[in-house]
Amino acid sequence: MAIKEEIIQLLNEINDPEIPILSVMDLGIVRDVKIDGEDLEVIITPTYSGCPAMEMIQTNIRKCLSEHGYKNHKLTIVLSPAWTTDWISEEGKNKLLSYGIAPPTPKQHTCKPALFHEQEAIQCPLCQSYNTRLISQFGSTPCKALYQCNDCLEPFDYFKCH
Repeated sequence: MAIKEEIIQLLNEINDPEIPILSVMDLGIVRDVKIDGEDLEVIITPTYSGCPAMEMIQTNIRKCLSEHGYKNHKLTIVLSPAWTTDWISEEGKNKLLSYGIAPPTPKQHTCKPALFHEQEAIQCPLCQSYNTRLISQFGSTPCKALYQCNDCLEPFDYFKCH
């Protein structure tokens, strides 16, 4: 197995501390893996500026690489272009859905001034109804909003588009 493929396989085992069903690869946080002889560089982008999980993610990546014999490694944080929910893999979106979190979808990327903002039609991950309503812009983590299904009456998190 090529070294880069092995590194990517290891990174697929590092879960996000806030949403443990997703790996850093599922989230699209890992932008690139560069290998130059004995040196290894993992380039990452935070999901948003100030994300409290990034320090733990960096620690977990460093620990994993060291435990697997990659001593000469560094992490580089790249902020531009900014991370977007478009970088979440299809497998990651399916994992979110099966976990009970409504994943973002490309059709929901509409930007309007706050005064004219129309509520997005978010599908309930439990009963698949679009008859849902926003409860709070802030869910269990800053990257999620809290919704409730008007059909099954269950509350659920929605991974906000950005």
